[in-house]
Amino acid sequence: MQITKEEVLAKCNSASKNTLMETLSIEVIDYGFDFLTARMPVNSKVYQPDGVLHGGATVALAESVGSFAAHIFVDTEAFFVRGIEISANHIKSVKEGFVYARATFLHKGRTTQLLDIKVTDDKDNLIAVCKLSTISLPKKN
Repeated sequence: MQITKEEVLAKCNSASKNTLMETLSIEVIDYGFDFLTARMPVNSKVYQPDGVLHGGATVALAESVGSFAAHIFVDTEAFFVRGIEISANHIKSVKEGFVYARATFLHKGRTTQLLDIKVTDDKDNLIAVCKLSTISLPKKN
């Protein structure tokens, strides 16, 4: 049985309840066979003191979308996924609107995954480039 795009989006967004993703208003908005996209509003909840998007909030968005992508493509009945490393290069500041993070796989192994995450603004300007490594570990019964 194949899961629909709407079911994937609903599953991701319902899993965000009472988490950092809900606190930051991160919403998964698009999904395809090799990518996942989420967005986050840029407002005072995610500002650094001078009124622009905090780099830590950008990284939280990137890790959230990358981890969700790894979960979608792994058998979560048998495995759990954990992030093991994330890096970010911040390129441009944002003061308002939304930022969008699109995660795509560079490597989709049985044990480790490597994701490329591009963060853009409403005008498709590149805001940050992130890489996330995740690991899939067997659940113990």
